[in-house]
Amino acid sequence: MDTQNKTDATAENAGAEVCDLQSISVPIEGMTCASCVGRVERVLGSLDGVQNASVNLTTERASIEFDPDATGAAEIAEAITKTGFSVPSVSVDLAIRGMTCASCVARLEKVLSAVPGVTSAEVNLTTERAHIAHTPGVVDDSALVRAVEQAGFEGRAIGNGEAKDPDADHHASEIVSLRRNVLFAMALTTPLFLIAMVKMVPSIGEGMAAIMGHRGWMGVEFLLATPVLFYAGRRFYVSGWAELSHLNPGMNSLVMLGASAAYFYSLTALVAPGLFPVGTANSYFEAAGVIVTLILIGRYLEAIAKGRTSEAIKKLVQLQAKTARVIRDGTETEIPIEDVITGDLVVVRPGERLAVDGVVTEGSSYVDESMISGEPVPVEKGPGAEATGGTVNKTGAFTLKATRVGADTVLSQIIRMVEEAQGSKPPIQKLADQIASIFVPVVMAAAVV
Repeated sequence: MDTQNKTDATAENAGAEVCDLQSISVPIEGMTCASCVGRVERVLGSLDGVQNASVNLTTERASIEFDPDATGAAEIAEAITKTGFSVPSVSVDLAIRGMTCASCVARLEKVLSAVPGVTSAEVNLTTERAHIAHTPGVVDDSALVRAVEQAGFEGRAIGNGEAKDPDADHHASEIVSLRRNVLFAMALTTPLFLIAMVKMVPSIGEGMAAIMGHRGWMGVEFLLATPVLFYAGRRFYVSGWAELSHLNPGMNSLVMLGASAAYFYSLTALVAPGLFPVGTANSYFEAAGVIVTLILIGRYLEAIAKGRTSEAIKKLVQLQAKTARVIRDGTETEIPIEDVITGDLVVVRPGERLAVDGVVTEGSSYVDESMISGEPVPVEKGPGAEATGGTVNKTGAFTLKATRVGADTVLSQIIRMVEEAQGSKPPIQKLADQIASIFVPVVMAAAVV
C-alpha cells in the first residue's frame, strides 16, 4: 500500500511539473537534411529545463516543451544559433503609459522578457517606449500588450514611421492635468505649511492659541490636507494600489504609504487623542501635503521634459505628406499616403511635398532638399533624377515613379533612427534600473523594521 501511495504521489508531482511546462514552435533557417535535424534536437535536448524537442525539416520549425524557470526563449535561440543555424527575429515597439520611475522600467522589462518567444526587451522611461525582439510565430503583439496590462500599465503596438504621434494629445492633456493639480496643491499646502510651522514660534503661537485651540488648528490642517492627498494626489493612490495589487511596489507605492501614514496618524490624533501618550498626539498633516505637492511638481517638470525630448520626432513627422495624387487606369486620384504602392505614378505640383521616394519620369522642376542636405538652394530635377519624400517642389509640375513607400522612405528611416537613438539606454542607465528594482522593496522592509 505504501508503495502504491508513493507511486501515486510521484505521478501527481510529475503531472504538476508537466502543467508548468511551456510549449513554443521556433522557426529555424539553414537546415538541409536529416543530419541537421538530429543535431538541433540533440542540442535542444541538452538544455536545462527542456523536456521535449522535436524538429520538422519540412516546416523548418522546432516544437519545444520546457520549464520557464530553468530556461527561456533567448537561451533556446542562442543554442540553435551555436549549431550553425539561425532563428529569425522580428522587433516591435510598444507605447507604454503609466510608468513613473526606474522601478517601473525594471518591472516591465522583467515581465516582457518572461513572455515565451521574447529574446530581448528594453524599456525607456523618457520616451515611454518598449523595444522587444521576439521569434516570429511564437508570440504576437497582442500577447505583449496583455503582459504590459497585467503588470499594471497601458500599452499598444506602434509602427515604424507613423504618420502622426498618436500619443501627442495624451501628453498634452497629461501636462495640463498635472499643472492644474500642482496649482491646486500649492494653493492649499502653502497655508497648511505656514500654520504648522509658525505656531511653533512662541510669540506667534500664543496669538494663534488665543484665536483657536490646538485641536481647532489641527482641524484646519485636516481640511487643507485632505483635498491635497485625495484630489490633487489621487494619481499616487490609483497607481500605488495597482502596484501593490500586482506585488510590484514602486515609487507611487512609497508616496501613497508615506503620505497616508502621516495623514492617518494625524487624523487619529485629532479624533482620538486619548489613544496616545500624553504630549504625543501631534499633527503631521503638513508633512503629507508637502510630500504630495513636491512630487507633483517633480512629475510636472518631468512631463515637460519628456515633451521636449520628442519635439525633434514631431518636427520630422510634420514633414511627411498626408496624401498623394496617383495615376491609376489613366485617372489622377488623390489617396492617403498609406495606400501608395511601389511603382505608382505620383503627380507632384508646385508647392507640394513629395509623398514618397522615387524617380522622375516626366516633367522638370526645382526641389528644396534642405531637409536632407541642409542646402537652401533648390536642386533641379528632370527625367531620371531621384527625388526624396518630404522635400518640397518649388516651380514646375512633374510625375514621379514611386520606388520606396511607407516605412522604407528616407524620411521614415530618419524618424526610426531618431526614435531608436532616444530609446536606447547607456550601460549606466541599465545599472540604475537594476538598482531601482530592489530599492523600493528594501525601503519598505526597512520602514517595517
